[in-house]
Amino acid sequence: MIPLPHADPGTPDLTSPTADLRWVGRGQWRTLVLAIAFGIVWLVSQALFPAAMGKAIDEGIIGGDSGSLLLWCGILVGLVVVSALSGAMRHRYAVANWMQGAFRSAQLIGHKAADTGEALSRTVPTGDVVATVSSDAMRIGGLYDVTARFAGAVVSYVVVALILLGASTTLGLVVLIGVPVLVACLTFIVRPLQARQLAQREESGKLIGLGADTVAGLRVLGGIGGEHTFLRRYAVQSQSVRLVGNRVAGYQAALDSAQVLLPGLFVLVVVWLGARFAVAGEITAGQLVAFYGYTAFLVIPLRTATEMVDRATRAHIGARKLTRILLVEPDDVETPDPKPLPTGPARLHDPSSGVTIEPGRFTVVVSARPEDSASLADRLGRFGAAGTEARLDGTRLADASLAEVRRRIVVSETDPRLFTGTLRDELDPWGEHDDETVLGALAVASGEDVLEALPGGLDNEVEERGRAFSGGQRQRLALTRALLTDADTLVLVEPTSAVDAHTEARIAGRLTAARAGRTTVVMSASPLILDQADHVVFLREGRVAATGTHGELMVDVPDYRRTVVRGEED
Repeated sequence: MIPLPHADPGTPDLTSPTADLRWVGRGQWRTLVLAIAFGIVWLVSQALFPAAMGKAIDEGIIGGDSGSLLLWCGILVGLVVVSALSGAMRHRYAVANWMQGAFRSAQLIGHKAADTGEALSRTVPTGDVVATVSSDAMRIGGLYDVTARFAGAVVSYVVVALILLGASTTLGLVVLIGVPVLVACLTFIVRPLQARQLAQREESGKLIGLGADTVAGLRVLGGIGGEHTFLRRYAVQSQSVRLVGNRVAGYQAALDSAQVLLPGLFVLVVVWLGARFAVAGEITAGQLVAFYGYTAFLVIPLRTATEMVDRATRAHIGARKLTRILLVEPDDVETPDPKPLPTGPARLHDPSSGVTIEPGRFTVVVSARPEDSASLADRLGRFGAAGTEARLDGTRLADASLAEVRRRIVVSETDPRLFTGTLRDELDPWGEHDDETVLGALAVASGEDVLEALPGGLDNEVEERGRAFSGGQRQRLALTRALLTDADTLVLVEPTSAVDAHTEARIAGRLTAARAGRTTVVMSASPLILDQADHVVFLREGRVAATGTHGELMVDVPDYRRTVVRGEED
């Protein structure tokens, strides 16, 4: 049994969609070879049915040789058994190849989304990413499902052509020349179909993205009465998808019709020629029966070839979308030759703003413009190109291993992101803490009421994006998750902006106690947080304007006082 998903999906070849498809195939070459081998045995054994029947008729029935009749009937039964067994194994490995290719492609997108973060959503619409995982990955996998049958179709076609050449040169040449010509005719349908499928794929991605945005903002839309506006936008985009779908349907119907019509015409030609040769005495009665069998069998390789063209077209479109996503560069790139960060308590400095965070202290950063303090948090955590100059005791974060930076410095955003799964996994994704530790961190974040409202406690399922929780509850759960990282330096951006004053006061007091002796940086203008601060940094136009305690700055710095008082009034 092949374990899925893959432990490591590997590093794809992104030079072209075709190169990516070849890379996926190389990653599962063992099961591909087995599927192809069983596919060849499966179809070749079927291709030999008519030959065995023809021999049984000529030698056993017409020739009156009962021994030959029994022999060829036994061979025919053996071919049936071989075909059945190899067909079952072919199907098993074909499905395994499909799933491997699909899972590998989906995993690559998942890993890329985790590595690139917001860089991906800025470059590729969210709807396209979702559609690539849900649809295109399966289409890529589907190419490796049909590969085994296509290989069997090619070999069995050659076997039938050689048998026909042995019996009649004319019939053999008709098969050898006619099949490639019929497959080539399909390109006149496939090329425009591919262009229309790509257009449909893009319009569907826009529709998925619009739907996701609408659902995510449904509460806000309801508050401002904007549901009808977004409903109209969704209806317009739905019509666009329908129109391009209709264009695809015409060419898809033509391809499906060609899969029936062209093999049918080809079969008629072969049957007509075989009948004429039988009447003329150029072939035996058994060979004529065999020719009828071959005409019925040839439908299989012909239709498999057209299916291969269709699957390859869809897989190529999917691979093109996949490579577009995988080519997005992350904001933060791993350093080729990383330097170790200083061990123990260390001073964190941001040259861009002039902010210095002393180790082991509870520091609060206040700014009249929240975007300045949020940008500072990104730089302190080495997020984005702007964070390449931040230093930890003189060592640039950009020169250190990204994994070590993420372990030592944890940044919790103001917009908490929650995912589906149990609450326990949400708060402690790596399962490193026992329940007592998790509940302790939840208490620091004043989240006991959130837990009490859940019938399953820590094992309760969290809905998508945590939509069942209020903004304040999501914020406290995100704070709990950040606390459980036990990071040397914890950077919190507006961690209490969505809670009431009483809850905020509890969080402020518990947070300072829980993080005593370790470096904690909070971006906030809340007086309840500032009262607990060991050190306060005031930013003006993104640069350090003043430092000191909250009380000192309230007296000595009018701009600071106005910023804090305004925050208190809000």
